[in-house]
Amino acid sequence: MAFLICMVPVCPIRADASHRSEQVSQLLFGEKCELLERSNEFVRVRVLYDSYEGWCQQTQVQETEVEIFSENKRLAGEWVNKILIHGQSMYVPFASSLTFLTDKGVAAKYNLAYNGIYINPSSNSITNSLIKKFAFMFLNTPYLWGGRSVFGIDCSGFTQQVFQCMNLPLFRDAYQQADQGETVEDLEDAKCGDIAFFDNEAGRITHTGILLDSNTIIHASGKVRIDAIDKLGIVHLDNGGRTHHLKTVKRIIKTVIID
Repeated sequence: MAFLICMVPVCPIRADASHRSEQVSQLLFGEKCELLERSNEFVRVRVLYDSYEGWCQQTQVQETEVEIFSENKRLAGEWVNKILIHGQSMYVPFASSLTFLTDKGVAAKYNLAYNGIYINPSSNSITNSLIKKFAFMFLNTPYLWGGRSVFGIDCSGFTQQVFQCMNLPLFRDAYQQADQGETVEDLEDAKCGDIAFFDNEAGRITHTGILLDSNTIIHASGKVRIDAIDKLGIVHLDNGGRTHHLKTVKRIIKTVIID
């Protein structure tokens, strides 16, 4: 069994082995995946973090013997972070994985160096301020189908990345995330950090966002933005229009320290 590490700031994961194929997700720098198949210049992978599968350009990943994440996971802490690779600058997005810099094989091969700020998700006490700090790092990031970075992100990529910074793993897609956590029966009982899910006319969950309180939500729709929410759904603060129909609210964070 072979494992790969993303060696570029952002690596598209596509539905098929083609540059023209739909981007279904992304790897960020330092994220690991299992190699499933090779096809010309592409490799089919399974992401270790969320088990998502798709095709990557194989020149953007590097094979490694490391097959698990370190318990002491470290993420890049600035909106953009400078890494030296063979002595040359490369800039990687917020929440890129830096754990593998302790892997002497890959780190030595690429002569990697990083002197910036780290996030250690497992050491964070979750507070209202911390939830907002991580969520606001993505404010005004453009919506991008399959995106998972501050350079471009989709709705479930946004929730997944924010919660990763708090050591709370979420699945990749909104409908998958909706099966996690405990249901909050009434929106009035929602707290900062609860996740709201929205459905279409067919009842399929198609959108998600993070509640800042029972009346306000931050979500990726056109861009990462803050809007109002009520029992019917999201109200666009710029034009007053209703944009998404509320299906359910889930609580992933069991205890939030109010600060």
